[in-house]
Amino acid sequence: MMTWTRTRTFIAGVALILAANAAALVGVAYNRHGDPESMLLLTQREALLPYSWGFERENSGVTLTLQWRVPSEQGDGSYGMGMSYAGTGGEPGWLNMPKLAALGFDVSKPLDTPDGRMHYEKLLSKEVLLVLELDAAAYRAALERAQQYLQKEEALLKDNAGKKEFEERVKSARRQLYQEERISSRLFVIDAGLDVEALRAKFPERTRYAIVRGQVRPHLVQKDMKYRLAGYVSDLSIRQINVPLTYRPVFEPILQNPNRNQPEPALRYTVSVAFGQRLEPWITDIKSSTP
Repeated sequence: MMTWTRTRTFIAGVALILAANAAALVGVAYNRHGDPESMLLLTQREALLPYSWGFERENSGVTLTLQWRVPSEQGDGSYGMGMSYAGTGGEPGWLNMPKLAALGFDVSKPLDTPDGRMHYEKLLSKEVLLVLELDAAAYRAALERAQQYLQKEEALLKDNAGKKEFEERVKSARRQLYQEERISSRLFVIDAGLDVEALRAKFPERTRYAIVRGQVRPHLVQKDMKYRLAGYVSDLSIRQINVPLTYRPVFEPILQNPNRNQPEPALRYTVSVAFGQRLEPWITDIKSSTP
């Protein structure tokens, strides 16, 4: 009786694994069926190789991580101010109380009472549809802000000629502009919704805008003893993309490069990423290039 029970348990476990794998394969096949919902041509700025830990020779698998940013209504234009760092989330100005209500969050409670604030603090993240914009208005705005910040610091230096503090500030602003021009991701989350067709009608260019799934949550912001409700984009539901073994040789020179962890790598690449029927990404092509 004991042998029969163990055998039955083993068979049930194997069947469960096979069923899960079959479901996953069916999901992948459906996602890649027909024309992609969108297609983005990314670079190493938006599709990041993992950092080198010295184990690459023992692991043939490679994943790329989508580096996304969130524009903000705050900040003076300096790097890192008014913009989230890539992939860390942020509070975009467009994700306000009306938008949170449209995404299905209960925003009916008043902000000026303890019970109301407790209500918002207890609200959980929710998966919604996010719009990713590549190398368009949001990135141009970030670039312009970095340029304006440099101009501001150069003007201050002109009025404070010879002062070390202002010379260093100009150097920092120049580095920040260089970072924005050559290194930082050009992929921004610019909108959210619940209906794919509605978002696609608003952003019809499929090689510039991708619709994906991600998490947002309400976030209370306090300033000068007053509260306001903002929305926080937490992450994309799928941010890592497996590199097919076919394209592994493309990355060999990069993976073996001792300077691959530098902010601006010696070797660069472009990645064609398709987003399918389930809005899940996969790689269709990769090409390497030198500066």
